[in-house]
Amino acid sequence: MSVTYPRIVACGDSALSIELSDEIDEDVNARVIALAADLTERPVDAITEMVPTYRSLLVLYDPSIRRAQALRSELEARLRAALPGSRPARRFVVPVVYGGEAGLDLAALAEMKDLGVEELVAIHAAAEYRVYMIGFAPGFAYLGGLPEILHTPRLATPRQRIEAGSIGIGGRQASINSVPGPSGWRYIGRTPLRLFDPERSKPFLLGAGDRVRFRPIGPEEAAALDAAVAAGKTAVEPEPA
Repeated sequence: MSVTYPRIVACGDSALSIELSDEIDEDVNARVIALAADLTERPVDAITEMVPTYRSLLVLYDPSIRRAQALRSELEARLRAALPGSRPARRFVVPVVYGGEAGLDLAALAEMKDLGVEELVAIHAAAEYRVYMIGFAPGFAYLGGLPEILHTPRLATPRQRIEAGSIGIGGRQASINSVPGPSGWRYIGRTPLRLFDPERSKPFLLGAGDRVRFRPIGPEEAAALDAAVAAGKTAVEPEPA
C-alpha cells in the first residue's frame, strides 16, 4: 500500500509523529528542523517536547490541555503554511587523534578498504558532515556525508563499552560518541571535545543541521586539549560565518 507524505501518525496517547518522507535526504531533514524551529518560535500550548529525526518530528503533548485531533489540525495547518528557512548552519571543526587506543578499527578498516592508514584518515578528514539528528544517547551525533569508500557495516557483535568522544563509522553514517556505552560501530579515533556536559550552560555542543569537519591532531595536542577540557578551560565555538 502506497503512503502519502507528509502524514501524522499517533504514537500512543500523548505523542504524534510528523513524517515528511521515508528516505534520508538533506532537504527533508532541513524541513524537519524548520518545522521544529517554527513550533519553538510559535509554540502550541499542549506541546511538551519535540524530537527531530532524519525524516520526521516526534511531538510529545499533554492530552489534558489539547486533544489529539485538535493538535493534529494545528500541526496540519503548520505543514500547509510556508515554513521559515532553517537557521544558517553552524560549522564546527572537531580535532581528532586517529588511531591509538580509541581507534580500535582503524588498521583493520584500512586493510578492508585496500587503503593506507594515512590515506583513510585523509579521506575521512576531507569530508564535510551534516548533523542529521541527535539521539540514542544525550548529545550523540549522527552524521551524514561519509565518503562512499568508507561505508562499512556495523560489527556483528557490539563491544560492551566505547568511550565518550570516539569517532565511529556505521553503514553510511559517521558519528561522535557523547557518553560511554556499548556500540557495534567501527571506531577510528577520538576527540577530546565533550559533546555532552551537563555542567555547561548549553549541555549539547552540536545540534541537528550543524556542519562538522574533522581536523587530525597528534598525541601532544590531544593531551593538551584533554587537560584543558577537564579543567573547563576550553570553550568550543562554531567557526565565524
